[in-house]
Amino acid sequence: MLPCWFLSCHYLVRMGEIMPLVRIDMLKKTDPTFAQRVGKIVYESMRTAINVPEHDNFQILTEHDELHFIHDPNYLGIEYTLDLVIIQITLNEGRTQDQKKLLFKSIAEGLHEQLGLRMADVFVNLVEVRKENWSFGNGMAQYAS
Repeated sequence: MLPCWFLSCHYLVRMGEIMPLVRIDMLKKTDPTFAQRVGKIVYESMRTAINVPEHDNFQILTEHDELHFIHDPNYLGIEYTLDLVIIQITLNEGRTQDQKKLLFKSIAEGLHEQLGLRMADVFVNLVEVRKENWSFGNGMAQYAS
């Protein structure tokens, strides 16, 4: 019998899915559930826009004080407020430009519709890496061939 971690990783490789790691940063909110709700919306957007599989949800949610969350209030003609949320998603390379655009739009619209964030305050960055640059545990490179 194969261990479940092997079966999960084998399934992801076989199906061609791309495992993301999500980091979400924002100023500390009075609502202790706010960051988790942002994470849920980001995960839902990744599931629909870029076909992330169910249960493939790895997120680091960080709330900062004003001294440790610095951003220019106006960049590229976009005015940011103190509600700015910065989302960085590390994933395997290979998504099309259209998929990426759909992901950006889905995240911004979801956060606006469900949490009332201004779409201008949703900053998303994708970091694409090769599949062999992941280790999901046990000191193994599960995606390396």
